[in-house]
Amino acid sequence: MKVLVANLGSTSFKYRLFDMSPEAAGGTAVQLARGGVERIGSQSSACTVEIGQTRRVLEMAVPHHGIAVQACVAQLTDPENGCLTSADEIAAIGFKAVHGGRLQGVFRINDEVLAAMEEVGSVAPAHNPPYLAAMRQLAETVPDIPLVAAFETDFHRTIPAARTHYAIPKAWSDALPIRKWGFHGASHRFIALRSAQLLERPDTRVISCHLGGSSSLCAIDGQKSVATTMGMSPQTGLPQNNRVGDLDPFCLPMLMQHTGLDLQQLLTTLSTQAGLLGLSGGVSGDIRDLEAAAADGNSDAQLALDVYIAEVRRQLGGMLVALGGCDAIVFTGGIGENGQAIRAAVCGGLSELGIRLDESLNAQTRGVESRISAVDSRTQIWVIPTNEELIVARQTLAVLTH
Repeated sequence: MKVLVANLGSTSFKYRLFDMSPEAAGGTAVQLARGGVERIGSQSSACTVEIGQTRRVLEMAVPHHGIAVQACVAQLTDPENGCLTSADEIAAIGFKAVHGGRLQGVFRINDEVLAAMEEVGSVAPAHNPPYLAAMRQLAETVPDIPLVAAFETDFHRTIPAARTHYAIPKAWSDALPIRKWGFHGASHRFIALRSAQLLERPDTRVISCHLGGSSSLCAIDGQKSVATTMGMSPQTGLPQNNRVGDLDPFCLPMLMQHTGLDLQQLLTTLSTQAGLLGLSGGVSGDIRDLEAAAADGNSDAQLALDVYIAEVRRQLGGMLVALGGCDAIVFTGGIGENGQAIRAAVCGGLSELGIRLDESLNAQTRGVESRISAVDSRTQIWVIPTNEELIVARQTLAVLTH
């Protein structure tokens, strides 16, 4: 059974195609292809497909996400270069969906699912609108392929109520889906499963550090989420690449008066021009650019790095308390997997807590699974590349078969 996993942006469509049949026999799913479409809506879009070691790019006009999927399926079923004989081989399209509000879980997409996503669209403005548009387009353009939404909030359903409620009037939280939902669920779920395998303990206590353009930490106890850093929206928690992270809401009236922006304009700015990009004075929201600028003496870039590291360390302390100590700290995501300097800074000076990095192992580890803790570290430290798409493929298959 083959599942196509979709990861959407406002003008992009990325996918991975998995053959899930081996898992039914106790093996591991096989990635058959990956690819996507960039610049959707422009006159010339780049449609890319990678099958094995072969990569092909087709330039064409792609007006919307529905056509993007059709273009990708055409590449996958190409008689000479594809890996499928027919689109009928695709059992379903699974979406790595972000926010379903009151709906936490994995669902066949229908009007109820779309309505739930619309209800919280304003708190996930970079994610829900393009997903909603694409899901509706695909329902029309590929009506014979089942569509499944796997929401990132699902993994965090096990967090205790004391860590999910805001201190607002009860009537508000009863009437509206206002609570700390948490995100990056597919990534944290993969880390929960993989770290339990590596430590050979199903009850292991892990702090998953998903650090990238969008970052969050998750405390995992026995493969279940018990705390996380993101709250009601993906704009919260750690400073993101261009999203603000945590901010005192009483700043907003002062900012509105100072800037002359109305509330919606201010929220747009905080979700597109803040975070590391804003802290650095517009240098970049990318850690690599900030490290290069800081090395050249840019103090604003250095401040952005310092704030990011300080916030990761502060939240790491909260995760340690939530777990009562931990067996492993895992770095994943683009920064977590490749950022040696960030990992060293996050773990620095924590020997008294039983956390000690092996500097040599850390320096030589980029993008590969590796243990990077010192021999005498009580807490293991790992780099584990995440595989969110595989998790979504499994969840999609489960919906189809139950």
